[in-house]
Amino acid sequence: MSHADLHTTENTIVGFIGLGNMGSGMTRNLLTSGFRLVVTDVRREAAAEQLAAGAEWADTAADVARRSDVVITMLPTPRIIEAALQGTDGLLAGLSQGKTWIDMSTSVPDVANHVRAEAAERGIEIVDAPVSGMSVGAANGALQIFVGATDDQFASLFPVFEAMGDPKRILHVGRPGAGYAVKLMINQLWFSHLVATAEVLAIGTAAGVELDVLRRSLIASPANSNFLEHDVRSILDHGDYDEGFAIALACKDLGLSIDLSRSVGIPAELSSLVEQIYRRAKRSYGDRAGEMTPFKLYEDLLGTELRLPAEADVASAEAAA
Repeated sequence: MSHADLHTTENTIVGFIGLGNMGSGMTRNLLTSGFRLVVTDVRREAAAEQLAAGAEWADTAADVARRSDVVITMLPTPRIIEAALQGTDGLLAGLSQGKTWIDMSTSVPDVANHVRAEAAERGIEIVDAPVSGMSVGAANGALQIFVGATDDQFASLFPVFEAMGDPKRILHVGRPGAGYAVKLMINQLWFSHLVATAEVLAIGTAAGVELDVLRRSLIASPANSNFLEHDVRSILDHGDYDEGFAIALACKDLGLSIDLSRSVGIPAELSSLVEQIYRRAKRSYGDRAGEMTPFKLYEDLLGTELRLPAEADVASAEAAA
């Protein structure tokens, strides 16, 4: 199938490998958008909803590739991605000329680069398109997608991305490999925002400033951030540390960021400290704790949870109106 044919969703078969918290929502939206779907996962039961909605099951990654025009991987670690690529049952064994592999996992460029030359010789295209938006964005088809691809690849694959993401936030960030780098830098900065915000709120309240007053003062200052204004509210309002994304995966992502910094020769001193704080939180609260759980380290030091009073919700709603 030519890339031009991808603009007709009913003629396009999308293969999908990895039906976890993110992949389950992404595949639902591909089906809703009219794409034919072939799926596999290490657990067949993870595909129950997709199969009931019309997707087809494949026993191996190679089988997914043979039966699909475009294959998407959404897997938790570079090691697992590499395992899915290799061997007689692996993705590469099933890909043939004219087909495309899109890796939407959070990974490092080296994983795809290892097979890029071989794939090019066989007429296989490789695109990286990691995402932001957590499992809620995946379920709602509102992901932000960072695509590392040629101009032609981005244009031809846009209908596939549009089925899973917010069209205004599907960004062509550069050549193949750039998507991986952009996603890692976003994660690295977001995790740093979380640690810095927790530290500042804990110190300020320990010094006697009311939490709501301190936060509103920070928002009104040049130190404001999207995290301080919006993301941290899940903790301050509801005690929700986002268990939809485990801290073990957050630590993995931070480790990948540090690996990338080493590969390009730029020290990541601050990010290395943030990684240590995240790993300390993982040891304290367990691998399955939410990605925002490092905030609890500072609450524990403070001796109390950082929560906004109920009237702060009303004030915020009135300000937004």
